[in-house]
Amino acid sequence: MTDMVEINGLLILFLILFAVTALCRWLLTRLNIRHLRRHGHEIPEVFRGDIDGATLARITDYTIESSRVRSFEQAVDDLFVLLILLSGFLPWLLSVVLLLDLPFVPSGLLFLGAVVVLSALTGIPFALYNTFVIEKRHGFSTITLRLWLTDLMKGIALSASLMAVLLGSLLFIVQYGPQTWWFWAWVLFALFQLLLLWLFPVVIAPFFNRFEPVRDRALKDTLVAIMSRVGLKTEGVYQIDEGKRTRHTNAYFTGLGKTKRIVLFDTLLASHRHDEIASVLAHEIGHWQKRHILKQLVLTKVASLCLFYLAYRLTGWPPLYRTFGFDEAVPYVGLLLLGMLSGPLFFLLSPLGAVIARTFEREADDFAVGLMGTGRPFTDALRRLAKDNLANLHPHPLYAWFHYSHPPLAERIARIEQMKTPAAS
Repeated sequence: MTDMVEINGLLILFLILFAVTALCRWLLTRLNIRHLRRHGHEIPEVFRGDIDGATLARITDYTIESSRVRSFEQAVDDLFVLLILLSGFLPWLLSVVLLLDLPFVPSGLLFLGAVVVLSALTGIPFALYNTFVIEKRHGFSTITLRLWLTDLMKGIALSASLMAVLLGSLLFIVQYGPQTWWFWAWVLFALFQLLLLWLFPVVIAPFFNRFEPVRDRALKDTLVAIMSRVGLKTEGVYQIDEGKRTRHTNAYFTGLGKTKRIVLFDTLLASHRHDEIASVLAHEIGHWQKRHILKQLVLTKVASLCLFYLAYRLTGWPPLYRTFGFDEAVPYVGLLLLGMLSGPLFFLLSPLGAVIARTFEREADDFAVGLMGTGRPFTDALRRLAKDNLANLHPHPLYAWFHYSHPPLAERIARIEQMKTPAAS
């Protein structure tokens, strides 16, 4: 009788959290769209003279259409999780895998891989629609179907290889260290993440894009002057050929140790003044100098250690398996179930990560203004980025607080314009 209460209680708790998460996600999207419809025709004070009514209309159309498709895609993902968990598919799949009489590690890889493949297949139609309908309709997508398929095949091959190595190593640790696997798995994932961060700029990213030093000599001289102020070398600044896929503009900081790079889209270089690009570079240098990636790593590692230990405790809990139709505890089944069940909790905790990310962005903004000696080029760059990317200038405050990794653009620009120029440090 106790086990039945535990089984029913676990299932009811999951369904409640699942429903709350789905409802919360839907309400946030509806709030954001309604807020945009109500205020989308208003030009924020900091954008007056840069944004006109026609651009605002394009922003509204693009944001609403993209939001609706993302919302529908999330609903399909939710339905997939429910069907996988409640239909009896997973016990059937396990029985098929066990009939093959494979060793523990290969059988685990086959079981987990089948679910991952099914999940990935549900996302392909949405990726196609987003790229060749929404992005094309709004003037962003430049990619050909051939290149899109090439990227897809490369992504599948790369993901499958990395997943096989990582999950195979995890299952090996689980098999031969049943009492301590949670700690060694944490060490494995920590080292693997560091390795990926180190390899991404020099091995993984060049698999999809061509990286080269910034070609514009005058721009390079400007960037040299900016970077010399903080003792950095321009060998770490690259441009990539993202224009063959999209007209969106962007820049990012990546890498670890000697592979650290600041990466500028060729579309950004083509559409911004040199001082604007320098200010964007200064912002990315801010992330570099403030050690934001290192801080994120530390926070992630502390949280993941707790999660691995919790997973270790729960993978041996019989009600976890009986609730979803399994007769015995199989570790890789337990890991999959916990991964699916934890989705609602991670969603509800996501604002915490967003708050931290926005804090880092403000610190990088402050650093950029101090390094440039003025905030004007950076605010000009942000205005141009907003216009070029059709960014929503009127996000609902609750939606932005929950989802945004960067402060809303109008708020961000107003803050920079009001601040006194600090010294970069």
